[in-house]
Amino acid sequence: MTYRAPVKDMLFVMKELAGIDAVAQLPGFDDAGYETAQAVLEESAKLNEGVVAPLNVDGDVQPSWFKDGEVTATPGFKEAFQQYTQGGWQGLHHPTDFGGQGLPKLIHAACQEMVNAANLSFALCPLLTDGAIEALLTAGTDEQKSTYLPKLIDGTWTGTMNLTEPQAGSDLSMVRSRAEPLPDGTYKIFGTKIFITWGEHDMAENIVHLVLARVTGAPEGVKGISLFIVPKFLLNSDGSIGARNDVHCVSIEHKMGIKASPTAVLQYGDNGGAIGYLVGEENRGLEYMFVMMNAARFGVGVQGLAVADRAYQRAVAYARDRVQSRPVDGSMKTAAPIIHHPDVRRMLMTMRAYTEGCRAMALVGAAAYDAAHHHPDAQARAENQAVYEFLVPLIKGYSTEMSLEVTSLGVQVHGGMGFIEETGAAQHYRDAKILTIYEGTTAIQANDLVGRKTSRDGGRVAKAMAAQIEATEGELLQQGSDAARAMAQRLAAARRAFLDVVDFVVSESKSNPNAVFAGSVNYLMLAGNLVAGWQMGRALLAAQVRLAADDDTEFMKAKIVTARFYADHILSKVPGLRDSIVEGAAGVTEMALEAF
Repeated sequence: MTYRAPVKDMLFVMKELAGIDAVAQLPGFDDAGYETAQAVLEESAKLNEGVVAPLNVDGDVQPSWFKDGEVTATPGFKEAFQQYTQGGWQGLHHPTDFGGQGLPKLIHAACQEMVNAANLSFALCPLLTDGAIEALLTAGTDEQKSTYLPKLIDGTWTGTMNLTEPQAGSDLSMVRSRAEPLPDGTYKIFGTKIFITWGEHDMAENIVHLVLARVTGAPEGVKGISLFIVPKFLLNSDGSIGARNDVHCVSIEHKMGIKASPTAVLQYGDNGGAIGYLVGEENRGLEYMFVMMNAARFGVGVQGLAVADRAYQRAVAYARDRVQSRPVDGSMKTAAPIIHHPDVRRMLMTMRAYTEGCRAMALVGAAAYDAAHHHPDAQARAENQAVYEFLVPLIKGYSTEMSLEVTSLGVQVHGGMGFIEETGAAQHYRDAKILTIYEGTTAIQANDLVGRKTSRDGGRVAKAMAAQIEATEGELLQQGSDAARAMAQRLAAARRAFLDVVDFVVSESKSNPNAVFAGSVNYLMLAGNLVAGWQMGRALLAAQVRLAADDDTEFMKAKIVTARFYADHILSKVPGLRDSIVEGAAGVTEMALEAF
């Protein structure tokens, strides 16, 4: 089964929901309208369908391997990575000042989906490099930017983020890696970092590690953490590759999925200390690292919808070919392809609707990011930034949890053959599991949604979004078709449930935090479901208009049916989630600990 990039659906979302034409009006994006997006997406599709996707199974069967401190990537990965970087894909949305193409995040996000759907393990390397680039753009000195950014953007070097240690997972206050200042302004770095994605490999000539560590004498806790550039190879005065730095890979993990992506254990300072360069100011490292983290969290959400789409495509292909049993309605007298059976169609529609809803949510979020960074009006920038920040935990948390359901359904559509590795369905399921864990588990995304994104502003952004959803309900009712009325009804019920939960979170966060956080993940799932459903409602409206104009009739009919399915089968779950959050805390918190 081959991967086919969903370019048509991406372009529909970009035009009708994310507003590519409005993004093209922002300063710096003059040439980044619909036609540019179409041309870029079509080229991205060619590369990922023809070069990257065929390596996906190879990477699962023959993962990257470790020997004598060196990691060798899956055969074919290095050559594919050269084609990827030489095509300018690493620098697609990064500044032209450092060799990037300066395109909107909106276009980059669609291309990001393609490479992740094609090959999740492969795509993790450019994802982490993107994060490193964002952090250096935010906090690096002019010299650091000119030294590192051009090489990271053109793919000559790659980047990593080094947070986790054996004793410090999500609780970064426990980071023990230390940095000793030297007279020349550099630092010696000592410590162990684990779970470093693409922390060692042979695809690029240098690896730029961004490392959290404590300067000698720094305060305890998160306030004493600084960020350092620690390159694998030090640089000579002319910028060329010099001596090996004192950072070494001592092992890579053996994982249930994303096997071709080497997850490294890195040891710093076994031979006197790795040379590191401070990024920004001492003790502000966590602040800078969160720039990387937020970029990566959005990217991981895109990974979720990407692997979901790949699983959906595989399931559809199998359902068309697999002949089993006669249809229950008697329409065929012999056994039929299983796509004729109602429950198989229910599973396929669930996979399709989830994926399209999350794609729309991600691309609308990307457009908000573009406006937040490029809109000429300060108020508009602030408003779009608030929207983007609210959406990030939904895009990351909801889309990745969704990917588990979709990839599991993909196995189920295959029946017993789905449990057999040769069909490929199981790889998507195994690969997807990490997405709910890294860059902050679903619970951490939910905590962020509760604390920073809802409670802190008294629910202002959440309620403003609800008002926009209510306006969409009105448009749907005015449109008047059966599908539009059904969507309006489900959206209204979901919006009311959402507002109940927002009020509960705001009123109870300080006085009864256990009750609120007992339902925090359900709140995230409720909010993600609602926002994705809202985008499906908007898609339904746009498709109705284009259908009336006789524009791509079959595609628009499918958009309408998919939106209707989302309303009746997915959005309809929201009121129940509301009940579990507002009324269900006791069931979570009242069990005696010793009774577990």
